Amino acid sequence: MLICTVNSNPILKLFGIKYPLIQAGMIWCSGWRLASAVSNAGGLGIIGAGSMYPEVLQQHIRKCKAATNLPFAVNLPLLYPEIEKHIAIIIAEKVKIVFTSAGNPALYTPILKKAGICVVHVVANQKFAKKAADAGVDALVAEGFEAGGHNGKEETTTLCLIPIIKVAVNLPLIAAGGIATGRAMAAMIALGADAVQIGSRFVMSEESSAHEYFKHAIAAAKEGQTKLALKSLTPVRLLDNPFAECIHMLEKQGASKEVLAEKLGRGRAKKGMFEGDLIEGELEIGQVSAFIDQIMPAKSIVNEIINEYNQTISHIATQQY
Repeated sequence: MLICTVNSNPILKLFGIKYPLIQAGMIWCSGWRLASAVSNAGGLGIIGAGSMYPEVLQQHIRKCKAATNLPFAVNLPLLYPEIEKHIAIIIAEKVKIVFTSAGNPALYTPILKKAGICVVHVVANQKFAKKAADAGVDALVAEGFEAGGHNGKEETTTLCLIPIIKVAVNLPLIAAGGIATGRAMAAMIALGADAVQIGSRFVMSEESSAHEYFKHAIAAAKEGQTKLALKSLTPVRLLDNPFAECIHMLEKQGASKEVLAEKLGRGRAKKGMFEGDLIEGELEIGQVSAFIDQIMPAKSIVNEIINEYNQTISHIATQQY
């Protein structure tokens, strides 16, 4: 059993879950199947709303409620064009937990809190952690430079970021970025995190809606094959492919924001991650992809991580000097 209780862990108490393990709300990868599978396994599953039209989000929420009677959440990028419609659906469907990202939490946190929703905000530096706390969020996700997808411009690693935020903000803290194993989970708890959020490992779950071609590309990925790109627009970590190579070349040549935005166009992430275009698609994944080479059921992933976590902290307890 995980050496952690609801009374001692604020995240377990806040969310009403068994394990302090959260599945990231990743665009094009985390629909109702993955979210419900993780929640049923004892973690907190999250539906990634950033790639969904409002009516599609509503369908995923309803299907998730039918597939699990345990807590789950919705990830809500605050820069989404139809954000008000998403919020209206989340409130109408009585979603209990929302993770917000990519925007100012002060704009929508009061609305969500008034509806009785627990709000968690994703940050990549101490400055925005303090702003999120001032906005009234209930918890924070501190996401380090290793993470896949959109990232912080500061390039602060998770190892450094967790202690920096822990001393600055008195809120339950979830570590994210570069975490895929129970050993990494133990390291984050040791640094002061109350829980971990894991993305890349769950992209490689059977329930993930990522295209099989994308999953196989992740399985084949080696160390150093992801790089941060598009810092002048919105920083994003990409797996090497012809599209990413073109972006890196343009950046080396000093391309303007306009040229980069034109090259990026629309629908690149969908093309790569959901439709499986490994040439022209945007393949968002974390550095830890170099470690992941198996596609597994989400329940097996959760169980493996928790078992390894327990073994790790038991081993560490014997190493007294």
